[in-house]
Amino acid sequence: MNPKQGTDSKSQEQFPSFIHSQKRNPQTHMKDPDMVWDFWSLRPESLHQVSFLFSDRGLPDGYRFMNGYGSHTFKLVNASGERFYCKFHYKTDQGIKNLPVDEAERLASNNPDYAIGDLFNAIANGNFPSWTFFIQVMTFEQAEKFQFNPFDLTKVWSHKEYPLIPVGKMVLNRNPVNYFAEVEQLAFDPSNMPPGIEPSPDKMLQGRLFSYPDTHRHRLGANYLQLPVNCPFRARVANYQRDGPMCMFDNQGGAPNYFPNSFSAPETQPRFMESKFQMSGDVARYNSSDDDNVTQVCEFYTQVLNEDERQRLCQNMAGALKGAQLFIQKRMVENLKAIHQDYGNRVQALLNKYNAETPKNTPVHVYSRPGASTIAASSKM
Repeated sequence: MNPKQGTDSKSQEQFPSFIHSQKRNPQTHMKDPDMVWDFWSLRPESLHQVSFLFSDRGLPDGYRFMNGYGSHTFKLVNASGERFYCKFHYKTDQGIKNLPVDEAERLASNNPDYAIGDLFNAIANGNFPSWTFFIQVMTFEQAEKFQFNPFDLTKVWSHKEYPLIPVGKMVLNRNPVNYFAEVEQLAFDPSNMPPGIEPSPDKMLQGRLFSYPDTHRHRLGANYLQLPVNCPFRARVANYQRDGPMCMFDNQGGAPNYFPNSFSAPETQPRFMESKFQMSGDVARYNSSDDDNVTQVCEFYTQVLNEDERQRLCQNMAGALKGAQLFIQKRMVENLKAIHQDYGNRVQALLNKYNAETPKNTPVHVYSRPGASTIAASSKM
């Protein structure tokens, strides 16, 4: 579950680069504002997520006071075989509660386990946190006529057009007995779908169907699905996957390990097969950065946030952006102006103030843009 409804990238192809930009510089091994803001400013589809991140919602007061979102578009299939697209939402029953920046900074240094401690203590004291589970539903016909790509992970579906439908509740009513066994070894994977839930053509989701289990095999081993916290609760697995280090059970005994076969072995279950769907049009790579990446961010800035929240958003963003080189700052501000002139102007005014001050510890920028002579020389190679 994502604490935000969207993400910074709409393509699995771009997602590794996004992750790399948020990690450490390969030379200095330090967090690098140039890397972070260079990528974000070059990929305008990230504007929605970045604006949400630097708003008050980017500093939740622990896990109990934040929502969770499936983010991706999924597919629901009912018993009659009817198919619908859907989005999943977990809304906190405790209400949204966020931390002021100065308090978050204090906790980061004095009590970095604040969030996990708040959750553990609440459950231990019988104050069980809960989230109401909602879905949004869109028909295939509505998807064909939708104003933008309904599988675009950087955008949200209007709650007015596609209202939240309550489904149930998730209640956390006990703490783990052993944190490593029950939490560290957890292996969430969007390809683990119960019958009735299927993936949509969402490109990011399609990529994650592979990358998540692949990561778990690297992190936990080939038989990570046999760990108690990851295996079926009441069912016995019967398939053709065998062997590998740290096999925990009887390895399905002497049953055939190939399919099809003429002996006693699991057969394909038609009712668990993925539903059919139609495809039309051309399939090709295209640059999605030219899509409308500003309309929903403008609505967030002008209609969702109040004046004080807008000011804090701009202060938070400028406070992080000031560490990047000036040409990157300028590019990012132009992106913000494309959302709303006031948004960009406020951030620019704060950057002007920061840039006019004499920094106490001037960061060393290990990346520099090649000059014209360098480009000309490289073009001849």
